[in-house]
Amino acid sequence: MPDQVGISLARRLTLALGVHQLLAWATTFYVPAVILREVTKDLGTTPAALLAGFSGALLVAGGCAPLVGTWIGRVGGRRPMGCGALLLGVGLILLAVSPGLAVWWLGWAVLGLGMALSLYDAAFATVGVALGSTASATITGVALIGGFASTLGWPVGSALLHHLGWRGLLLVYAGLHLAISLPLIVLTLPSGAPAAARCPTSDLVDRRGHNLQLACMSGFFALRWFITSAIAAQVLLLMSGLGLGPAQAMAAAMLIGPGQVAGRLLDWFAARHLDPLSRARVGALLFPIGALLLLSGMPDAAFGFALLYGMSNGILTVNRGTLPMLVLGSQGYAARLGQIALPVMLAQAVAPTLAAPLIAGIAGPELLLLAGAVAGVSALLLLPLRARLV
Repeated sequence: MPDQVGISLARRLTLALGVHQLLAWATTFYVPAVILREVTKDLGTTPAALLAGFSGALLVAGGCAPLVGTWIGRVGGRRPMGCGALLLGVGLILLAVSPGLAVWWLGWAVLGLGMALSLYDAAFATVGVALGSTASATITGVALIGGFASTLGWPVGSALLHHLGWRGLLLVYAGLHLAISLPLIVLTLPSGAPAAARCPTSDLVDRRGHNLQLACMSGFFALRWFITSAIAAQVLLLMSGLGLGPAQAMAAAMLIGPGQVAGRLLDWFAARHLDPLSRARVGALLFPIGALLLLSGMPDAAFGFALLYGMSNGILTVNRGTLPMLVLGSQGYAARLGQIALPVMLAQAVAPTLAAPLIAGIAGPELLLLAGAVAGVSALLLLPLRARLV
């Protein structure tokens, strides 16, 4: 009976949090690409000023991540993630009614709080607290469903934008969180946290080894997400720099989303044969391998690169949730996810700005080869990691 109850809870968490991730990512992270042009015209401002709000939201989310992880570790995910869904709705409403930049930036600040309480780190922490050492498969399932956010977010958002305008689109998005995500979280997620999940991380025996492995994971994921964020901001320009025409560049860029889903499916099936650490090392190497394809100088190599790059990102998104559990154990898991999320979110926030001069000054193939080389070097940070034996 306990096993059946655990399986039932795992399935409920997979479906509820997967749907929530799908909506949360599609209505926050992928919104600027859909509405930026229309908002720029309507508010009479510049894209840079508008995107400053998005970057600010990532900074807010990163700064709050350790506190969110600690909160989830103490009380479970229902209250924190319920607050997150509510804040996402309020933030999107503020964006929708923005008369100018002040309210626009305020809306993104509220969304930053909601993102800290809603996106993968909060969801993975919730699963880890509820399921303990058996959380890996559920984390993969949640990431698999959430991986369709980019595939659905851009085309659906663009279609709704055409009919509703950007303000109407954001109000619909807000309604989705208040009418679907919030009730789903409140009715599905368990209340409270098991006593084992609330144990402080100070109970760990080897603090020096713990800190080293935590630093390696934080550094690895921060470097990889810095590269990913920089590429995402200029992906069409980079694809065009590989000798592709506009339509081909768009087609190559669109392969990244399906590649992410394929990577998560590969991670799901490989779980029977490889532990999360081995799968993370494989995922880390797919990006550098994809970059090496560009050495052929053939424009078609861009499609292979996009696919392998997407697969790499998809696998590593899952591993952000599963690796800390494997390496450091289930005690204090939620708090550690918050600690790892802080440098990752900060890297995402600053990457587009810091990488812009490099992207402007280096040709597409050379730049992506450089990114692949940095990704390969970052994979060395996975070598000191070892699975926890207890």
